[in-house]
Amino acid sequence: MKIIIVGCGKIGTSVIESLVSEGHDIVAVDQDAETLHALGNIYDVMCVCGNGVDCETLEEAGVDRAELFVSVTGSDEMNMLSCFIARRMGARHTIARIRNPEYNDKSLNTMKQYLDISVAINPELFTAQDIFNSLRLQSAVNIETFSGRNLEMIELIVDPETKLDGMSLHELKRRYKGDYLICAVRREDEVHIPGGSFVLRNGDMIGLVVPPSEAQRLMKMLGFVQHQARNVMILGASRTAYYLAKMLIASGNDVKIIEKDEERCRQISDELPEAVVIHGDGAEQELLFEEGLGSADAFVALTGIDEENILISFFAKSRKVPKVITKVNRGELADMAVRLGIPSVVSPKKSVSEILTRYARALKNSLGSNVETLYKLMDSSVEALEFRVSEDFIGLRIPLKAMKFKPDLIIAGIIRRRRPMIPSGEDVILPGDKVVVVAAGQKLVDLSDILR
Repeated sequence: MKIIIVGCGKIGTSVIESLVSEGHDIVAVDQDAETLHALGNIYDVMCVCGNGVDCETLEEAGVDRAELFVSVTGSDEMNMLSCFIARRMGARHTIARIRNPEYNDKSLNTMKQYLDISVAINPELFTAQDIFNSLRLQSAVNIETFSGRNLEMIELIVDPETKLDGMSLHELKRRYKGDYLICAVRREDEVHIPGGSFVLRNGDMIGLVVPPSEAQRLMKMLGFVQHQARNVMILGASRTAYYLAKMLIASGNDVKIIEKDEERCRQISDELPEAVVIHGDGAEQELLFEEGLGSADAFVALTGIDEENILISFFAKSRKVPKVITKVNRGELADMAVRLGIPSVVSPKKSVSEILTRYARALKNSLGSNVETLYKLMDSSVEALEFRVSEDFIGLRIPLKAMKFKPDLIIAGIIRRRRPMIPSGEDVILPGDKVVVVAAGQKLVDLSDILR
């Protein structure tokens, strides 16, 4: 598939990396020749130097043959205009990065309609939503949702308090009955799609699929610490912080934001009068203590500097803050954060890459299903996908136990008429179902790809 990416900053480069790995024909457009030169040395992409709203530049990039056109520059207005022009010049589908809160209110759908934009993406809003979900459950490293929150995938780390060390999944099911499934386990650098005989060990990261209504009860039963964050301290008054604070305040949480830029403090204080906004440098330990770090239920680092986020998050973790989340964009630094004991790491560029990968797969010809949701889990070594099933799926009405599946994948959930279920071997797939598949080391485009 021919895809044009306009804007090769952090987000654009991450998108290019993800889509190149999917085997797409990528054209990168940017005004910085040095950025394009570096990009061309790393990835097999065609590079065009120029402005994304210039018709000659877009013509040189082959916009009339593009099945997908993506504009992720730092300017919302340029992204919208670029997509509008690209659509008029023949691009079949367009995606624009739109970050400004003013645009992400009631006017967004109207703008998409008039500008003929297929999808608007807001990395900061997606990241804030991920953090908000994670704050609901203290033990959760990460929470992903499927089918309008009818099913959840919760990533957890097995520790001595859970008493799961040395327990097989068969034994776990016998001892702790409920509607759940452990569908993936990461142990050090290896990832497993486990069977019933798989034995859990302390330090394992597990992927647990469960209906949201069962999550609290199940995690308490399994021994994971449960405490919903009520008093949240946020470092950095970024756009992500704005969206997150807005969600937390609407849910009745107490929010304190620390920001060293005085003008930004005034601005966000006007935008969020219910939040406590402190002007100061969060790198100063004394300030953090004075503002109540020791009594905070959660600490979220959202400055624009990865290293600062990691170091201050590590300090908060050392002061026994129950839940610590840090924003890190660089992959190598994200690994470092995890090694330092900060497992809850979020990345705006990862969220955008997942959305674009899912959209690109959905555009491919599908034989009986379509990708509706895609998440990359456990350091991107596992994919969790949600497919909508049509009448053409070749595995309709066949018991799961009678199907021949490819190795290293599992059907983790079926949502039927908004009712989630963890399937057994007796269950079947019907038209209209949404099916959640967890797979390691494979790229699934269609639900039929799970069959041998």
